[in-house]
Amino acid sequence: MTSRERFQSAMTHRKSDRIPFDIGGTCLTGMRPECQKNLMDFLGLKSKGKSDSGVDESILEWARTDFRFVGNVADLPSIHKKTISATANIDCWGIGREFIDGDWQITGYPLKDANIDDLKAYKWPEPVVDERILAVWTEKAKALRKQDKYVVVSSHPVYGILELGCWMCGYDDFLLKFAIDPDFVKLFFEKYFEIQTKVSDQYFSALGPYIDLTISGDDFGSQGGPLISPDMFEEFISPYFSERIKQVKKVAGCYYWHHSCGSIFGLLDKIIDCGVDILNPIQTSSFQMEPERLKKAYGDKIVFWGAVDVQQFLPLAKPEEIPEKIIELIEVLGKDGGYIMAPAHEIQKDIPAENIVAWVETVKKYGGF
Repeated sequence: MTSRERFQSAMTHRKSDRIPFDIGGTCLTGMRPECQKNLMDFLGLKSKGKSDSGVDESILEWARTDFRFVGNVADLPSIHKKTISATANIDCWGIGREFIDGDWQITGYPLKDANIDDLKAYKWPEPVVDERILAVWTEKAKALRKQDKYVVVSSHPVYGILELGCWMCGYDDFLLKFAIDPDFVKLFFEKYFEIQTKVSDQYFSALGPYIDLTISGDDFGSQGGPLISPDMFEEFISPYFSERIKQVKKVAGCYYWHHSCGSIFGLLDKIIDCGVDILNPIQTSSFQMEPERLKKAYGDKIVFWGAVDVQQFLPLAKPEEIPEKIIELIEVLGKDGGYIMAPAHEIQKDIPAENIVAWVETVKKYGGF
């Protein structure tokens, strides 16, 4: 089977020749640079250049990754954008970021403690994607589709609706507003949804003919449970989330993947009702996110993508302990299709190369149906 045939079998909950597999096929299932170097040195791989996910093509080929990634979140025209230094900036939304401990961290919240009048007066970015950059992404997607060798995965061009509110206001401030200032939250979502819609329409009108799915992220969960209640999710999130998914599918004609870290078992009915086709990353170390529970409750309603734990299992297990857990995931989540095996987030620098090799070699040996 081809990668696209294998993927389509998973999407229709049918078995294929082997489990569809992803390391580095998206921006959310990639690998830290230090980890890539360790793995390539361990295997003796020579670089074939970085894929658009940031992972070296030699690793993707070695792992038999069925997916290739294009696109990015759009950097929109804005009065807020400012480069402060090589390690600090303000983005198009007015969010301040600093490069700390090897990653960009949010350090400035433009709407923290804002009231509804502040929100009404705030200058939002212009909802226009740079056509030159969009043309580059489109040509890459077109070339991948012409090869017909891999499943073409597109980034979403906008952030999630909940996460942007948390980033602009601060998590505590924005989540409290759901209870004490609901009008602020609803107006924020209305204003942002208008931008999402215009940007998505331009972006997917260009890339849509060449992609198989788009990946969207919005963390609805923490390690111990959902960030908001199911009732609040239905009142505040669902109206905009469902319309966004409907619009993307209409314009692009592709599958919709949703990435949410944490424990979201209590929200899955709502998420599925909104039109999500694929759930990622399946953070199995979180509350109520055990593979058996998920498969039993929702195995015929949604496709699972991820589940190989990067918090505890891959960093701490011995190489000889890897196969048993990987085979278990294949048997549980892969039963009757509907599962794409991938890391449950980016593979971090503390994960030994030996463990990654043990994982991939187990899939190559036991991943057939």
